[in-house]
Amino acid sequence: MGTLYWLAERTGTVVLKAPEIEEAGFGINLDLLDTNLINLIIIIGVLIYFGRGFLGKSLSERRSRIESEIREAEERKKSAASALAEQQQKLAQAKAEAAKMLSAAETSAQAARDSILAEAERDISRLREAAAQDLTSQQERIMREVRNQVVAMAMQQAESQLRNQMDDAKQQQLVDRSIAMLGGKS
Repeated sequence: MGTLYWLAERTGTVVLKAPEIEEAGFGINLDLLDTNLINLIIIIGVLIYFGRGFLGKSLSERRSRIESEIREAEERKKSAASALAEQQQKLAQAKAEAAKMLSAAETSAQAARDSILAEAERDISRLREAAAQDLTSQQERIMREVRNQVVAMAMQQAESQLRNQMDDAKQQQLVDRSIAMLGGKS
């Protein structure tokens, strides 16, 4: 009890000694408001006296740790924002490059298409010319064959008629006339 009184005096609280407590020695005080108030004052006083440095130091360490974590989080946020901006810029560049490549591919495809169509037109024209020449040469060949056959048939018919109409006297007369014509021209 002496320690309790000593602590109460240190904290500045006035504790009145009850005559019955001193007489009885050690006892239980059933006045709850009186005992709880004294105990709370003592505990608060001890905490303030002994815990002021510890609590202040602990709170200041916690505050500095929270501040450093906030700074780190802000730095991470800034770096994430700059990385996002950089990636968005790269994405925009990639989209622009893809658009250029698509445009170049379309231009190239159109040029190839035009080239293939022009080549096909030239091939068709060549084939038509070759077919026309082939047809003309076929017609000429057929015409020659027909002429040759007509000439051969005319010769056969002329020979057969000449054999039938020619006798020895007419043959002699034809030979003489041919010789005379040759002799007169020379």
